[in-house]
Amino acid sequence: PAFQEMVSLAKQKEQSFNAILVWKLSRFARNREDAVLYKALLRKRGIQIISINEQIDDSPAGKLLEGMIEVIDEFYSTNLAQDTRRGMRENASRGYLNGGMIPYGYKAINVKVHGQTKRKMTVNELEAPVVKQIFKWCLEGEGAKEIVNRLNAEGKRTRQGSPWSKTVVYYMLTNPVYTGVMIWNRSRYSQGIRTWNAEEEILRIPNAHPALISEEQFNQVQRLLTQRSP
Repeated sequence: PAFQEMVSLAKQKEQSFNAILVWKLSRFARNREDAVLYKALLRKRGIQIISINEQIDDSPAGKLLEGMIEVIDEFYSTNLAQDTRRGMRENASRGYLNGGMIPYGYKAINVKVHGQTKRKMTVNELEAPVVKQIFKWCLEGEGAKEIVNRLNAEGKRTRQGSPWSKTVVYYMLTNPVYTGVMIWNRSRYSQGIRTWNAEEEILRIPNAHPALISEEQFNQVQRLLTQRSP
């Protein structure tokens, strides 16, 4: 957002700056296409892009060097992203967390693995009874709306201290994480847009953490929810 704000300022009639300083050209844009597009736009407005650590002049040779640096930076960034993703997949396959929000009913703990600190999920003793109660009520025939009413009537609150909602309860009832399964790579973000991955790309790791309900109970709840669905 701040980058786009800077570009927007550059487009205005009365310019408030005539140069942009970057530590290295790789900090200006992550790929060659963006770099060419924004640099062309800025140069039309008479704004220079100056790299502090890469001394590049405005000569034809300087432009060639700049292009080579950008191509190498893009290759390095793409290669690093692939290596990082490969490492995250390996980490997840062993049942360790890669980040993200911890589901209600669990908490993260640090464990030492070959001298490295990893994060793993374990039971949150304060929240777990609420999760079990939600599934129990559902198995007894109550829908998400009735469960929400009961939770709020009993004064129970979410982790953020908010009243329970139907959306949150329904998400919990359909989340296989409570059977001890870790799911990784369900979706990805690109330029702020979330896309869902194909089933073969999703990693499911059974027994990655303690289960709060059995697989049989979970499947029974899914059948009940499907039957109640309009």
